[in-house]
Amino acid sequence: MNTKANKVIAIFGEVLADIFPDKTVLGGAPFNVARHLQAFGLRPVLITRTGQDALRIELLQEMHRLNMDVSGVQIDAIYPTGQVKVHLIEDGGHQFEILQDQAYDHIQANTVRVVTMSLKPDLVYFGTLAQRSMTSRLALDEFLADVKCPRFLDVNLRAPFYNEQTIHSSLMRSDIVKLNEEELLIVAQYFKIDAPSAHEKASQLLTEFNIQQIIVTAGAKGAWMVNKNGIIKSDVVTTTKALLVDTVGAGDAFSAVCILGHGLNWDHVTTLNRANQFATAICSIRGSAPADIRFYTPFILEWKL
Repeated sequence: MNTKANKVIAIFGEVLADIFPDKTVLGGAPFNVARHLQAFGLRPVLITRTGQDALRIELLQEMHRLNMDVSGVQIDAIYPTGQVKVHLIEDGGHQFEILQDQAYDHIQANTVRVVTMSLKPDLVYFGTLAQRSMTSRLALDEFLADVKCPRFLDVNLRAPFYNEQTIHSSLMRSDIVKLNEEELLIVAQYFKIDAPSAHEKASQLLTEFNIQQIIVTAGAKGAWMVNKNGIIKSDVVTTTKALLVDTVGAGDAFSAVCILGHGLNWDHVTTLNRANQFATAICSIRGSAPADIRFYTPFILEWKL
C-alpha cells in the first residue's frame, strides 16, 4: 500500500463518553486516535463494542459525519456504552472516574476476526484499559495473533485498571510504545529497572522487551524517543496558560501524529515536533477532539498531507 489513503490502521479498544460538568463528549483513546487519523487522511478501522443505547446512536452519527469506517463497532444488548466522568482541577488538569463493566469490556473475538480477516492493516494500535476484562483481553489476544504488521502500544495507565501481567504481555507484543514520564516510572518499577535517569530506564525497557521505539511525552518539556540508535529529542514545546483550556485528549493527539509520521516515513525529530504541535493545539479546546474538521486544515497544509 503506497498511498496515504490506503494506509489501514486497525484500532482496538474502548469508546467512552467523557462526561464533563457542562456537556458530554465522545472520547476514549482509541476513538480519539481514530478520528484524528481519519481527518489526516488515513483509513482507521475502530474495533470496539457499545451498548444498545443513545450513546451508540450518537457515536455512529459522529463516525458517519466524519466518514469513518463503522464495520468494527459491535453492539451489546446488556452492557452500556462506556462512560467516564471528567472532573476538572486547577491549571487545566483533569481527573477521570471510569465506570466499570461497560460494553467495551465485552468485545467478542469471533466478531473481531471477521473484521480483521479482510483488513490487512499497515499498523495496529491498542492500549491497556480495554484489557481490564477477560473477554476483551482474549479478543485482543486473537486480534494480535491474526495481524502481521507493526504494533503500536499506547500505555495510557488508568488506576486501578492495570497490573504487571497486563503491562508485561502488552510490551512483549509491541514494536512501538508510547507513554508519559509518570507511566515510565511505574513500568520501570514493575520490572525492577532502577537506572538513574528516565532515558536509561527507557533504554533498558527497549532492550528487555525487544521494542523498536519507546516514545516518552513530557508535557510542556516536549517529548523524546529511544530506539536502538540512542536518544532522539523534540524541540522544547511550551504552552501559555492563556491558551490552555484542558489537557483531555492531548496524549491521544500525540499518538495519532506519531502513527501518521510512521506511516508517511517522517524522520523521528519531525514526528516528535509535529506530535507536540498538534497535542498543544488540542489543549486549546474543551475535550479530546474538535467538532469542526477545519481545525485540522492548518496542519494538513503545513505538513503537505
